[in-house]
Amino acid sequence: MTQQDDGRGKSISDFKEAVNMSPAALEKWLETDESKSVGQSKSGGESVGHASGPRADLQRTKKGDLSDEDVAHMRKVTGYIHRHLKQRPKGDVADTPWRYSLMNWGHDPL
Repeated sequence: MTQQDDGRGKSISDFKEAVNMSPAALEKWLETDESKSVGQSKSGGESVGHASGPRADLQRTKKGDLSDEDVAHMRKVTGYIHRHLKQRPKGDVADTPWRYSLMNWGHDPL
Protein backbone atom coordinates (compact mmCIF):
# COMPACT_ATOMS: atom_id res chain seq x y z
CA MET A 1 0.00 0.00 0.00
CA THR A 2 1.37 3.40 -0.95
CA GLN A 3 1.37 6.39 1.36
CA GLN A 4 -1.27 7.99 -0.89
CA ASP A 5 -3.53 4.92 -0.53
CA ASP A 6 -3.11 5.04 3.24
CA GLY A 7 -4.18 8.72 3.36
CA ARG A 8 -7.16 7.92 1.16
CA GLY A 9 -8.30 5.16 3.51
CA LYS A 10 -7.97 7.43 6.54
CA SER A 11 -9.94 10.17 4.78
CA ILE A 12 -12.75 7.72 4.05
CA SER A 13 -12.85 6.34 7.60
CA ASP A 14 -12.71 9.86 9.09
CA PHE A 15 -15.66 10.84 6.87
CA LYS A 16 -17.69 7.80 7.92
CA GLU A 17 -17.02 8.65 11.56
CA ALA A 18 -17.88 12.35 11.22
CA VAL A 19 -21.05 11.94 9.14
CA ASN A 20 -23.52 10.41 11.59
CA MET A 21 -26.75 11.01 9.67
CA SER A 22 -27.97 8.34 7.28
CA PRO A 23 -28.34 9.37 3.65
CA ALA A 24 -32.14 9.12 4.02
CA ALA A 25 -32.19 11.30 7.16
CA LEU A 26 -29.92 13.86 5.52
CA GLU A 27 -32.01 14.00 2.36
CA LYS A 28 -35.17 14.51 4.45
CA TRP A 29 -33.46 17.22 6.55
CA LEU A 30 -32.32 19.13 3.46
CA GLU A 31 -35.96 19.60 2.44
CA THR A 32 -36.76 21.58 5.62
CA ASP A 33 -36.94 25.35 5.92
CA GLU A 34 -34.49 25.17 8.84
CA SER A 35 -31.91 23.53 6.62
CA LYS A 36 -32.27 26.19 3.96
CA SER A 37 -32.06 29.03 6.51
CA VAL A 38 -28.39 28.63 7.52
CA GLY A 39 -24.92 28.73 6.07
CA GLN A 40 -22.72 30.91 3.93
CA SER A 41 -23.61 31.29 0.29
CA LYS A 42 -22.11 32.86 -2.77
CA SER A 43 -24.25 35.59 -4.32
CA GLY A 44 -27.19 34.86 -2.00
CA GLY A 45 -27.88 31.43 -3.49
CA GLU A 46 -27.81 28.01 -1.88
CA SER A 47 -25.41 27.72 1.08
CA VAL A 48 -22.22 25.70 0.70
CA GLY A 49 -23.30 23.18 3.34
CA HIS A 50 -26.77 22.76 1.86
CA ALA A 51 -25.27 22.16 -1.57
CA SER A 52 -22.88 19.61 -0.07
CA GLY A 53 -25.69 17.58 1.47
CA PRO A 54 -26.80 15.82 -1.70
CA ARG A 55 -23.37 14.19 -1.79
CA ALA A 56 -24.73 11.94 0.97
CA ASP A 57 -24.61 9.25 -1.68
CA LEU A 58 -20.90 9.00 -0.86
CA GLN A 59 -21.94 7.02 2.21
CA ARG A 60 -23.44 4.41 -0.08
CA THR A 61 -20.51 4.28 -2.50
CA LYS A 62 -18.07 1.40 -2.24
CA LYS A 63 -14.55 2.42 -1.29
CA GLY A 64 -13.13 1.19 -4.60
CA ASP A 65 -15.68 3.22 -6.57
CA LEU A 66 -14.79 6.56 -4.98
CA SER A 67 -13.01 9.01 -7.26
CA ASP A 68 -10.23 11.32 -6.11
CA GLU A 69 -12.80 14.13 -6.28
CA ASP A 70 -15.13 12.17 -3.99
CA VAL A 71 -12.36 11.66 -1.43
CA ALA A 72 -11.42 15.35 -1.62
CA HIS A 73 -15.06 16.22 -0.88
CA MET A 74 -15.03 13.78 2.04
CA ARG A 75 -12.00 15.61 3.46
CA LYS A 76 -13.80 18.95 3.07
CA VAL A 77 -16.88 17.65 4.91
CA THR A 78 -14.81 16.10 7.70
CA GLY A 79 -12.76 19.27 8.14
CA TYR A 80 -15.86 21.44 8.33
CA ILE A 81 -17.54 19.19 10.88
CA HIS A 82 -14.44 19.03 13.10
CA ARG A 83 -13.93 22.83 12.98
CA HIS A 84 -17.59 23.61 13.60
CA LEU A 85 -17.88 21.22 16.55
CA LYS A 86 -15.18 23.24 18.33
CA GLN A 87 -17.45 26.31 18.11
CA ARG A 88 -20.33 24.78 20.05
CA PRO A 89 -22.38 27.51 21.74
CA LYS A 90 -23.33 27.30 25.41
CA GLY A 91 -26.73 26.02 26.41
CA ASP A 92 -29.32 24.02 24.54
CA VAL A 93 -28.32 23.71 20.89
CA ALA A 94 -31.40 21.82 19.68
CA ASP A 95 -32.89 24.68 17.65
CA THR A 96 -29.81 26.69 16.72
CA PRO A 97 -28.21 27.73 13.45
CA TRP A 98 -25.03 26.01 14.72
CA ARG A 99 -26.75 22.62 14.81
CA TYR A 100 -28.63 23.20 11.57
CA SER A 101 -25.41 24.06 9.78
CA LEU A 102 -23.73 20.87 10.99
CA MET A 103 -26.74 18.85 9.92
CA ASN A 104 -26.47 20.28 6.39
CA TRP A 105 -23.04 18.63 6.27
CA GLY A 106 -24.41 15.33 7.61
CA HIS A 107 -23.59 15.56 11.32
CA ASP A 108 -26.25 15.87 14.00
CA PRO A 109 -24.51 16.82 17.26
CA LEU A 110 -27.49 15.59 19.25
